[in-house]
Amino acid sequence: MKRIIQLEANEVFCFGSNLLGIHGARAARDARVLFGAETGVAEGFTGQCYAIPTKRTPRVSLPLTAIRIHVRRFLSEAIQHSNLTFLVTPIGCGLAGYIPAEIALMFGVASPNVILPEEFTAIIRR
Repeated sequence: MKRIIQLEANEVFCFGSNLLGIHGARAARDARVLFGAETGVAEGFTGQCYAIPTKRTPRVSLPLTAIRIHVRRFLSEAIQHSNLTFLVTPIGCGLAGYIPAEIALMFGVASPNVILPEEFTAIIRR
């Protein structure tokens, strides 16, 4: 996925976070610096973003079962906010250490207002 550096008013940047809400690297850093994600907000809406936990701490990843729970919460929020477009980064596939095949299918039932990265859509379409 191409790096997102600006958003329209109705767009939400969705990134992988840690349970401490430390948005220090990669997409999480972009969320904080570019789109107003607040330090300490580990999950949910923050700034023009939505945080989806994929790590316990900046150095310890969550298990896939826990990430699946957070993704389900996000998908429910996306349905409730059908007026917004959610741009999902390849969460869990950077510093959390997972591969797209382990994460993508968690988004298989995403509503039409959820735009997934190509890494995920390629797997879901199979």
